[in-house]
Amino acid sequence: MSRAPQNTAQPGPLTARFQAGIAALQAGRLGEARKILAALDLERPNQPEILFQLSRLAHLEGDAKGRARYLKNALAAKPNEPALLTEAAEAFARADLPKDALSAHDRLIAAAPSQIKPKADKALYLQRLGRFDEAEDIFRKLLAKHPREGSLYRMFFATSKLDAGDPALPALRKALNNPAVTGEARIQGHFAMAKALFDQGEGPRAFEELDRANKLQRKAAPYDDAARRAEQLAIRAAQEGVDLTPIGSTPEPRPVFVTGLPRSGTTLAEQIIGAHSEATAGGELAHALRLVWTSFVTEGRMAPLRKASDAQIRDLARAYTMMVRRDTGARSGVVTDKSIQTHLIYGFLSKALPGARFIVIHRDPRDIALSIYRNHFATGTHRYANDLGDIAGVIKDFRASIAYWKGRLGDRIVEFRYEDLVSDPEPQARALVEAAGLDWEDACLRFHESGGAVKTLSVAQVREPIHAGRRAAWTKHEAELAPFIKAWGDDPWD
Repeated sequence: MSRAPQNTAQPGPLTARFQAGIAALQAGRLGEARKILAALDLERPNQPEILFQLSRLAHLEGDAKGRARYLKNALAAKPNEPALLTEAAEAFARADLPKDALSAHDRLIAAAPSQIKPKADKALYLQRLGRFDEAEDIFRKLLAKHPREGSLYRMFFATSKLDAGDPALPALRKALNNPAVTGEARIQGHFAMAKALFDQGEGPRAFEELDRANKLQRKAAPYDDAARRAEQLAIRAAQEGVDLTPIGSTPEPRPVFVTGLPRSGTTLAEQIIGAHSEATAGGELAHALRLVWTSFVTEGRMAPLRKASDAQIRDLARAYTMMVRRDTGARSGVVTDKSIQTHLIYGFLSKALPGARFIVIHRDPRDIALSIYRNHFATGTHRYANDLGDIAGVIKDFRASIAYWKGRLGDRIVEFRYEDLVSDPEPQARALVEAAGLDWEDACLRFHESGGAVKTLSVAQVREPIHAGRRAAWTKHEAELAPFIKAWGDDPWD
């Protein structure tokens, strides 16, 4: 949550009640907070600080439109407050108010015209809206002033296919040849150059850039595969020896967990389900694992699920549902959650969330490896992604995890193959929607027509209808993928 706007007038003699409202809000007593803050708003209308706190309350209640309305009113009273503008840009985007969001971005730019971030943030939002030409114009202007900033090239190239004569490429080469360009600027610059070379059909040269980028990122964020595997096995062990029959009632909205490795097709699956009139695409909400971790892990050790009380399980369900409502605005129907590592805690989730569905998307491991290795992830997040051999181990462990949980949860887990989904879309999409517990709607095959903002590495692809063009992309790069193929060994590919 953003900080409250600075230097905003406090509500004078009503300060004690105002602070009581904030305290209730922070303690999660939302009804009490609303009663206090709404009364203050009536007594002292148009106070930006009160309106800001009401926007926070609306956010916690999952009221995206209400949050946006309060922030719009706060900005009317204090139009150039940076904290308000930053909060408003994000809130307007969530509420699907692109005109207001772009206006907030423009005011942030006007407040700091020499800074890179406000302009880059606007360009990224334009990309999410599918307005790629406008985003490109901003990035090119930024690069003219900041030709050594590797992140700008990477963000720009992500949704642009440059030909060999594009002037951005010699500028990037010059930056990469400059020893003063180091750290993240160099890492992201190499990823950007690789993207451009792939687009030009220069696979071997692209892999040379990828190798440089991944080597630098691995150095910046070392990876311990044995520690990762031990941690995941310990999480699984903590969920053994327990009856996984759900307790409590089906939450509203009902979660559908769409699980897969990065770049495996989970975004496509989520977009199909999310186009349904009774569904909301939540994206990578990232709440479930964090809640389990904070509630059941002490000093690095996860408490056994079999020892958890019914009250603890209900608290987990309540907290997760509240966060889903807050972040999606959905109060009913289905919400998809495609957080990558939820497969690690299927036991907790199946116990806590009656009616939850678990959908798993598989893809040819060679295509997953290629896509992971060539995409930039924030340094320190997907640490395994910097080495093709490590990627092989992670994919194998993911498959083993799904097989384990399939053995315990049976039909509650439904598996799909990305290749089947793109080669035979309608029957596969129908099965996918059915697996989510929904009736079929034709709109589910027309998700690319929705026009809403997208927040995913697949920002360009989700604007396109389903097609099979990305199957077996690895065949063009088999020689460069040799370390992965060797590490994979004799295990079957499907």
